[in-house]
Amino acid sequence: MSIIEEIAAKVEDWKGKDISIHQLSGGLTNTNYKVTVDGKPYFVRVPGESTDLLAIDRNNEYHNTQAAANAGVAPKVLNYFPQHNVMILEFLDGKTMSKDSLNEPEMPSRMAHAIKRLHAGERFLTDFNMFRLTEYYLRLCSERGFKIPAGYPERMPTVNEIEKAMSVKPLATVPCNNDLLAENYIDDGKQLWLIDYEYSGNNDPTFELGNTCQEMQFNDEQIKEVCAAYFGEATPQLIARMKLNMIMSDVGWGLWAAIQASISTIEFDFWGWALERWGRAVEKMDSAEFSIWMKDVTQ
Repeated sequence: MSIIEEIAAKVEDWKGKDISIHQLSGGLTNTNYKVTVDGKPYFVRVPGESTDLLAIDRNNEYHNTQAAANAGVAPKVLNYFPQHNVMILEFLDGKTMSKDSLNEPEMPSRMAHAIKRLHAGERFLTDFNMFRLTEYYLRLCSERGFKIPAGYPERMPTVNEIEKAMSVKPLATVPCNNDLLAENYIDDGKQLWLIDYEYSGNNDPTFELGNTCQEMQFNDEQIKEVCAAYFGEATPQLIARMKLNMIMSDVGWGLWAAIQASISTIEFDFWGWALERWGRAVEKMDSAEFSIWMKDVTQ
Protein backbone atom coordinates (compact mmCIF):
# COMPACT_ATOMS: atom_id res chain seq x y z
CA MET A 1 0.00 0.00 0.00
CA SER A 2 1.38 3.41 -0.97
CA ILE A 3 1.66 6.23 1.58
CA ILE A 4 -1.24 8.14 0.03
CA GLU A 5 -3.45 5.01 0.18
CA GLU A 6 -2.36 4.38 3.76
CA ILE A 7 -3.20 7.95 4.75
CA ALA A 8 -6.59 7.83 3.02
CA ALA A 9 -7.43 4.68 4.98
CA LYS A 10 -6.51 6.35 8.30
CA VAL A 11 -8.80 9.38 8.05
CA GLU A 12 -11.78 8.59 10.27
CA ASP A 13 -14.17 10.89 8.40
CA TRP A 14 -13.37 9.15 5.12
CA LYS A 15 -14.09 5.57 6.21
CA GLY A 16 -16.86 3.85 4.31
CA LYS A 17 -17.00 6.62 1.71
CA ASP A 18 -16.26 6.69 -2.00
CA ILE A 19 -12.62 7.81 -2.38
CA SER A 20 -10.69 8.61 -5.56
CA ILE A 21 -7.04 9.64 -5.62
CA HIS A 22 -5.54 11.77 -8.40
CA GLN A 23 -1.88 12.78 -8.51
CA LEU A 24 -1.39 16.44 -9.40
CA SER A 25 1.32 17.71 -11.72
CA GLY A 26 3.97 20.17 -10.53
CA GLY A 27 5.71 20.19 -7.17
CA LEU A 28 9.50 20.32 -7.07
CA THR A 29 9.94 18.75 -3.64
CA ASN A 30 6.86 16.67 -2.88
CA THR A 31 4.13 14.63 -4.54
CA ASN A 32 0.73 16.29 -4.41
CA TYR A 33 -2.69 14.67 -4.65
CA LYS A 34 -6.30 15.64 -5.07
CA VAL A 35 -8.36 13.20 -3.02
CA THR A 36 -12.09 13.30 -3.67
CA VAL A 37 -14.30 11.88 -0.90
CA ASP A 38 -18.00 11.48 -1.74
CA GLY A 39 -17.57 14.30 -4.25
CA LYS A 40 -15.69 16.68 -1.93
CA PRO A 41 -12.06 17.46 -2.88
CA TYR A 42 -9.09 17.60 -0.50
CA PHE A 43 -5.43 18.42 -1.09
CA VAL A 44 -2.82 15.97 0.27
CA ARG A 45 0.92 16.64 0.23
CA VAL A 46 3.35 13.70 0.57
CA PRO A 47 7.00 14.78 1.16
CA GLY A 48 9.69 13.72 -1.27
CA GLU A 49 12.66 11.61 -0.23
CA SER A 50 15.64 13.14 1.62
CA THR A 51 13.93 16.52 1.90
CA ASP A 52 15.43 16.84 5.38
CA LEU A 53 18.74 17.58 3.58
CA LEU A 54 17.11 20.70 2.13
CA ALA A 55 16.64 22.08 5.67
CA ILE A 56 12.88 21.56 5.71
CA ASP A 57 11.45 21.33 9.24
CA ARG A 58 8.06 19.65 8.92
CA ASN A 59 6.86 20.70 12.40
CA ASN A 60 7.70 24.29 11.50
CA GLU A 61 5.85 23.91 8.20
CA TYR A 62 2.74 22.51 9.93
CA HIS A 63 2.68 25.26 12.57
CA ASN A 64 3.25 28.03 10.02
CA THR A 65 0.66 26.71 7.57
CA GLN A 66 -1.90 26.92 10.37
CA ALA A 67 -0.77 30.46 11.21
CA ALA A 68 -1.02 31.51 7.56
CA ALA A 69 -4.51 29.99 7.38
CA ASN A 70 -5.46 32.04 10.45
CA ALA A 71 -4.21 35.13 8.58
CA GLY A 72 -6.65 34.28 5.80
CA VAL A 73 -4.10 33.68 3.04
CA ALA A 74 -3.53 29.89 3.17
CA PRO A 75 -5.79 26.82 3.08
CA LYS A 76 -6.81 25.30 6.41
CA VAL A 77 -5.03 22.21 7.73
CA LEU A 78 -7.67 19.52 8.20
CA ASN A 79 -5.46 16.59 9.24
CA TYR A 80 -1.81 16.05 10.03
CA PHE A 81 0.04 12.74 10.25
CA PRO A 82 3.43 13.57 11.81
CA GLN A 83 4.74 10.02 11.44
CA HIS A 84 4.52 10.49 7.67
CA ASN A 85 4.85 14.31 7.64
CA VAL A 86 1.67 14.39 5.60
CA MET A 87 -0.85 17.25 5.72
CA ILE A 88 -4.42 17.18 4.43
CA LEU A 89 -5.55 20.67 3.44
CA GLU A 90 -8.78 22.17 2.21
CA PHE A 91 -8.80 22.21 -1.58
CA LEU A 92 -8.70 25.72 -3.02
CA ASP A 93 -11.01 26.22 -5.99
CA GLY A 94 -8.93 28.57 -8.08
CA LYS A 95 -6.32 29.00 -10.80
CA THR A 96 -2.73 28.00 -10.10
CA MET A 97 -0.77 30.98 -11.30
CA SER A 98 2.16 31.13 -13.73
CA LYS A 99 4.88 33.67 -14.49
CA ASP A 100 2.85 34.88 -17.45
CA SER A 101 -0.38 35.34 -15.48
CA LEU A 102 1.42 37.15 -12.65
CA ASN A 103 3.09 39.48 -15.17
CA GLU A 104 -0.29 40.80 -16.27
CA PRO A 105 -1.23 44.41 -15.39
CA GLU A 106 -2.05 45.10 -11.71
CA MET A 107 -0.87 41.64 -10.63
CA PRO A 108 2.29 42.95 -8.88
CA SER A 109 0.08 45.07 -6.61
CA ARG A 110 -2.28 42.17 -5.90
CA MET A 111 0.72 40.02 -4.99
CA ALA A 112 2.05 42.72 -2.64
CA HIS A 113 -1.33 43.03 -0.89
CA ALA A 114 -1.57 39.26 -0.36
CA ILE A 115 1.98 39.18 1.00
CA LYS A 116 1.28 42.11 3.32
CA ARG A 117 -1.72 40.24 4.74
CA LEU A 118 0.48 37.22 5.47
CA HIS A 119 3.14 39.42 7.07
CA ALA A 120 0.54 41.03 9.35
CA GLY A 121 -0.41 37.65 10.81
CA GLU A 122 0.86 35.84 13.88
CA ARG A 123 4.58 35.14 14.21
CA PHE A 124 5.89 31.90 12.77
CA LEU A 125 7.57 29.17 14.81
CA THR A 126 11.16 29.76 13.67
CA ASP A 127 13.22 32.32 11.78
CA PHE A 128 14.54 32.14 8.21
CA ASN A 129 17.82 33.65 7.04
CA MET A 130 19.04 33.05 3.49
CA PHE A 131 22.63 33.89 4.43
CA ARG A 132 22.68 31.07 7.02
CA LEU A 133 20.85 28.70 4.69
CA THR A 134 23.39 29.39 1.95
CA GLU A 135 26.22 28.51 4.36
CA TYR A 136 24.42 25.29 5.31
CA TYR A 137 23.85 24.31 1.67
CA LEU A 138 27.51 24.97 0.82
CA ARG A 139 28.67 22.79 3.74
CA LEU A 140 26.28 20.04 2.72
CA CYS A 141 27.50 20.10 -0.89
CA SER A 142 31.11 19.96 0.30
CA GLU A 143 30.48 17.10 2.74
CA ARG A 144 28.40 15.04 0.29
CA GLY A 145 30.41 15.84 -2.81
CA PHE A 146 27.42 17.38 -4.59
CA LYS A 147 28.31 19.26 -7.76
CA ILE A 148 27.72 23.03 -7.64
CA PRO A 149 28.11 25.73 -10.33
CA ALA A 150 31.65 27.06 -10.69
CA GLY A 151 32.62 30.12 -8.69
CA TYR A 152 30.40 29.82 -5.62
CA PRO A 153 33.12 29.81 -2.92
CA GLU A 154 34.98 32.67 -4.61
CA ARG A 155 31.86 34.85 -4.46
CA MET A 156 31.11 34.29 -0.76
CA PRO A 157 33.09 37.40 0.33
CA THR A 158 30.71 39.47 -1.80
CA VAL A 159 27.74 37.70 -0.19
CA ASN A 160 29.19 38.57 3.22
CA GLU A 161 29.43 42.21 2.14
CA ILE A 162 25.78 42.15 1.11
CA GLU A 163 24.81 40.89 4.57
CA LYS A 164 26.91 43.60 6.24
CA ALA A 165 25.35 46.34 4.13
CA MET A 166 21.83 45.11 4.81
CA SER A 167 22.55 44.91 8.55
CA VAL A 168 23.27 48.66 8.83
CA LYS A 169 19.57 49.55 8.95
CA PRO A 170 17.71 46.25 9.35
CA LEU A 171 13.95 45.90 9.07
CA ALA A 172 11.85 44.11 11.70
CA THR A 173 11.20 40.50 10.72
CA VAL A 174 7.70 39.29 9.84
CA PRO A 175 6.18 35.86 9.08
CA CYS A 176 7.28 35.08 5.51
CA ASN A 177 6.64 32.23 3.08
CA ASN A 178 10.14 32.77 1.57
CA ASP A 179 9.42 30.66 -1.52
CA LEU A 180 6.73 32.41 -3.51
CA LEU A 181 7.17 30.85 -6.92
CA ALA A 182 4.41 31.59 -9.40
CA GLU A 183 2.82 28.21 -8.69
CA ASN A 184 2.55 29.07 -4.98
CA TYR A 185 -0.10 31.68 -5.79
CA ILE A 186 -3.68 30.58 -6.38
CA ASP A 187 -6.29 33.05 -7.66
CA ASP A 188 -9.91 32.27 -6.80
CA GLY A 189 -11.14 35.39 -8.57
CA LYS A 190 -11.45 37.35 -5.35
CA GLN A 191 -8.06 37.00 -3.70
CA LEU A 192 -4.61 35.52 -4.16
CA TRP A 193 -3.90 32.61 -1.82
CA LEU A 194 -0.33 31.78 -0.80
CA ILE A 195 0.54 28.11 -0.44
CA ASP A 196 3.51 25.85 0.44
CA TYR A 197 5.19 26.83 3.71
CA GLU A 198 8.16 24.44 3.66
CA TYR A 199 10.70 27.25 3.94
CA SER A 200 8.56 29.64 5.94
CA GLY A 201 9.90 31.61 8.88
CA ASN A 202 10.17 35.08 10.30
CA ASN A 203 12.33 37.13 7.94
CA ASP A 204 13.07 40.55 6.46
CA PRO A 205 9.97 41.43 4.40
CA THR A 206 12.14 42.63 1.52
CA PHE A 207 13.48 39.09 1.08
CA GLU A 208 9.93 37.91 0.45
CA LEU A 209 9.29 40.77 -1.96
CA GLY A 210 12.64 40.47 -3.73
CA ASN A 211 12.42 36.69 -3.95
CA THR A 212 9.00 36.70 -5.58
CA CYS A 213 10.00 39.53 -7.96
CA GLN A 214 12.98 37.43 -8.99
CA GLU A 215 10.81 34.36 -9.55
CA MET A 216 8.52 36.41 -11.83
CA GLN A 217 11.49 38.10 -13.56
CA PHE A 218 9.82 41.46 -12.93
CA ASN A 219 11.26 44.56 -14.57
CA ASP A 220 12.16 47.72 -12.66
CA GLU A 221 8.68 49.24 -12.99
CA GLN A 222 7.03 46.08 -11.66
CA ILE A 223 9.51 45.93 -8.78
CA LYS A 224 8.65 49.53 -7.89
CA GLU A 225 4.94 48.67 -8.10
CA VAL A 226 5.38 45.81 -5.63
CA CYS A 227 7.41 48.03 -3.29
CA ALA A 228 4.93 50.91 -3.39
CA ALA A 229 1.91 48.63 -2.94
CA TYR A 230 3.52 47.00 0.10
CA PHE A 231 5.25 49.94 1.83
CA GLY A 232 3.23 52.84 0.44
CA GLU A 233 6.37 54.17 -1.24
CA ALA A 234 9.29 52.98 -3.34
CA THR A 235 12.39 54.66 -1.88
CA PRO A 236 15.92 53.98 -3.18
CA GLN A 237 16.72 52.24 0.14
CA LEU A 238 13.75 49.85 -0.09
CA ILE A 239 14.37 49.12 -3.77
CA ALA A 240 18.03 48.42 -2.96
CA ARG A 241 17.01 45.95 -0.22
CA MET A 242 14.74 44.17 -2.67
CA LYS A 243 17.43 44.12 -5.40
CA LEU A 244 20.07 42.69 -3.05
CA ASN A 245 17.60 40.08 -1.81
CA MET A 246 16.87 39.17 -5.42
CA ILE A 247 20.56 38.29 -5.67
CA MET A 248 20.38 36.27 -2.45
CA SER A 249 17.31 34.47 -3.72
CA ASP A 250 19.29 33.18 -6.70
CA VAL A 251 22.41 32.47 -4.60
CA GLY A 252 20.53 30.34 -2.06
CA TRP A 253 17.96 28.67 -4.27
CA GLY A 254 20.64 28.03 -6.87
CA LEU A 255 22.39 25.80 -4.35
CA TRP A 256 19.03 24.22 -3.48
CA ALA A 257 18.62 23.32 -7.15
CA ALA A 258 22.14 21.85 -7.26
CA ILE A 259 21.35 19.65 -4.26
CA GLN A 260 18.07 18.56 -5.84
CA ALA A 261 19.99 17.64 -8.99
CA SER A 262 21.86 15.10 -6.85
CA ILE A 263 19.06 13.74 -4.64
CA SER A 264 15.67 14.27 -6.28
CA THR A 265 13.72 11.56 -8.08
CA ILE A 266 11.42 14.15 -9.68
CA GLU A 267 11.85 14.59 -13.44
CA PHE A 268 13.06 18.19 -13.68
CA ASP A 269 16.24 19.85 -14.95
CA PHE A 270 17.46 20.98 -11.53
CA TRP A 271 21.05 21.36 -12.72
CA GLY A 272 20.02 23.66 -15.54
CA TRP A 273 18.01 25.69 -13.03
CA ALA A 274 21.03 25.91 -10.71
CA LEU A 275 23.19 27.25 -13.56
CA GLU A 276 20.51 29.74 -14.60
CA ARG A 277 20.06 31.11 -11.09
CA TRP A 278 23.78 31.35 -10.36
CA GLY A 279 24.35 33.05 -13.70
CA ARG A 280 21.75 35.70 -12.83
CA ALA A 281 23.28 36.28 -9.40
CA VAL A 282 26.79 36.72 -10.82
CA GLU A 283 25.52 39.07 -13.52
CA LYS A 284 23.90 41.31 -10.88
CA MET A 285 26.95 41.24 -8.60
CA ASP A 286 29.10 42.31 -11.57
CA SER A 287 26.68 45.01 -12.71
CA ALA A 288 27.29 48.76 -12.47
CA GLU A 289 24.16 49.06 -10.31
CA PHE A 290 25.48 46.72 -7.60
CA SER A 291 27.62 49.36 -5.88
CA ILE A 292 24.67 51.77 -5.97
CA TRP A 293 22.40 49.24 -4.25
CA MET A 294 25.08 48.55 -1.65
CA LYS A 295 25.28 52.27 -0.89
CA ASP A 296 21.54 52.97 -0.98
CA VAL A 297 20.68 50.12 1.39
CA THR A 298 22.74 51.74 4.16
CA GLN A 299 21.12 55.20 3.84
